[in-house]
Amino acid sequence: MNTIGVVDDEKNIRETVCMALRREGYGVAEYSNGEEAWAAFGAGIPDLLVLDIMMPRMDGIELCRRVRALRSRVPIIFLSSRDDEIDRVLGLESGGDDYVCKPFGMRELLARIRAALRRAAPERDEPPTAAGLSVGRLTMDDERYVARLSGRAVPLTVTEFRMLRSLAESPGAVRTREQLMRSAFPDDCYPNDRAADSHIKRIRGKLSSADESFDGIETVYGLGYRLAIDP
Repeated sequence: MNTIGVVDDEKNIRETVCMALRREGYGVAEYSNGEEAWAAFGAGIPDLLVLDIMMPRMDGIELCRRVRALRSRVPIIFLSSRDDEIDRVLGLESGGDDYVCKPFGMRELLARIRAALRRAAPERDEPPTAAGLSVGRLTMDDERYVARLSGRAVPLTVTEFRMLRSLAESPGAVRTREQLMRSAFPDDCYPNDRAADSHIKRIRGKLSSADESFDGIETVYGLGYRLAIDP
């Protein structure tokens, strides 16, 4: 049974989400602010986190950054007010995988949680991929979800790995934002195409940290992105 961590200072929202998760059979750990959650994470981080962005005593963005600093790949879904686009962008750039806008439908949130958990833990009866992929200085191990650039490991989340993998499958070919999000969220009925730009920005930053000379992800304005043929 997966345990979902719900961090939100709005008691009504927190309790409603937790109740729905329990009905679906999930274990639930609930916290009223980021500071309380961070203190509890010392004993272990839940299998997935649902974080409100705006909270007192450590907001969701700071909590996400701290979790990612531990090199944790736990899926993180942000809850954001519909009008606060800058907060959603900051949340994704700090390491979030997805976001749901308030007010939200519980059906949508549950669908995103199920999809995120499937991405994080592939089915055990799936046959392992033998070789992965290699494009120039970039290699990708599909079995371990590990990418390397110029021999150095790149700490990608599952979402980031799948998006980069989609680009690397066809170097030089353009992938639209929708195609990239579908590759990362194949089971999601509610893909956030606008989140693609934030994910790509994070991927670029991590690749650059591994090799400063790398500039292989090109923006094709009006369409999407592509991986340079010789990255």
